[in-house]
Amino acid sequence: MTDGTARPVKVPGSEACLRILADSGCGADVIEHCKAVARLAVRIARRCGADESLVEAGALLHDLGRCRTHGIAHAVEGAKMATELKLPSPLVRIIERHVGAGIAKAEAESMGLPKKDYAPRTLEEKIVAHADNLFEGARRVPVSDSVYQLVRKGMDGPAEKVLRLHKELSEACGCDVDEIN
Repeated sequence: MTDGTARPVKVPGSEACLRILADSGCGADVIEHCKAVARLAVRIARRCGADESLVEAGALLHDLGRCRTHGIAHAVEGAKMATELKLPSPLVRIIERHVGAGIAKAEAESMGLPKKDYAPRTLEEKIVAHADNLFEGARRVPVSDSVYQLVRKGMDGPAEKVLRLHKELSEACGCDVDEIN
């Protein structure tokens, strides 16, 4: 991974990420969820040529903010914590942009988040966000289950975003992401 200037950026390895989660006070259930998301995210990254080390670190740390809140703001809190830990900015952005399939600036404000665009932009950000969509706790679910849960809650817009992201990543991988084990 580079920082945009072709200089390599070092991301923490899996053991360091797990230590960060534990030291921050994340519960065992959050850590197990993050490990499950990371396993899938790395397999997706491998299929579509993304930066596997960045994806693994991002997936392991995506719910870092859950040690402070279990609400939607956990992404913002996690990004703040990652910044305080001086983690590389591409990793901070994965943490900040992983919720659902992205939250637009106008939506963010109505949800009580700082007015900012939280949509995943890079391939690595999209992979972590979508791998997270495919888990309930540490249990893998098909995209249809994730979409159904959103529609049931009256969240048709986010459901459509999840489906679009699923299609985009499936095309990048050359197979349906639901088939990647």
